[in-house]
This record gives sequence, C-alpha cells and structure tokens, in this order.
Amino acid sequence: MFSIQVERFGDVAVLHCGGRIVQDEAAFGLRDAVRRQRNARAIVLDLSDIESLEGGGLGMLLSLGKWTRDRGIVLQAYEPPARVRRSLERFRNTENIEIAGTLEVAALLGLYAGSSWAGPSKAACFTHVAA
Repeated sequence: MFSIQVERFGDVAVLHCGGRIVQDEAAFGLRDAVRRQRNARAIVLDLSDIESLEGGGLGMLLSLGKWTRDRGIVLQAYEPPARVRRSLERFRNTENIEIAGTLEVAALLGLYAGSSWAGPSKAACFTHVAA
C-alpha cells in the first residue's frame, strides 16, 4: 500500500511517502498530492520509506519534475533507498529531479547545519492519502 503524509513549513511542502509506487493508483495519488502544493516554493518528496518505485511511478516522478519546473517550484527527492536512488539517477540529469540529503533539505527550509534537525519529521501528519 502507498501512503503520503504532507507537512508544510511556510512555503515548503514535505511529502512523506511510504510503500510502493508501482501501480497507476499510487502514481496518480502522488501526482494529486504534489499538484495540491501548487503554491509552494519547494516540494520535498521524502522517499526514505519507499519500498519500490517502478514503471508508472518513475514516469510520474519525471512528469512531476517537469510540472514543478514549469511553475518555478523546486522539487527534491529526499533520502531514497539505494534501489530507488539508482532509478532516479538514471533520469535526474535530463529531468532535473534533485536527490537531496539532510543538509540540502535543511538549507531549503532555512535551517542551519548546526541545528538539531535530523530530517523531515514523520510525527506530525496534516494530510494522509492512501492508494
């Protein structure tokens, strides 16, 4: 099962994704969640809990990369597991999907490297979408 939890930090949206993005239903759920953030300056996709990203899910991420870029929104993929990272890295140069670590996301959120922040919090959930 695929799930998304959305947190807003000012004009930055952090979408915590979990499960598998392999079927159309999950891919369209991701698309809808990202597009609801159209007023964000940046969108961080926390992929650290994604078990699998295949075909339709990867295609949707590439499409969302273009959608955000066309609107001047920064899109970052945060801490994808190794297998997911390899899939993204094959396409990130042509589609501008940035793979970010904690320091990049902290900078995006305006936090300093010396803070105690250790990545997007999974505790506070404002929106939950399951597909």
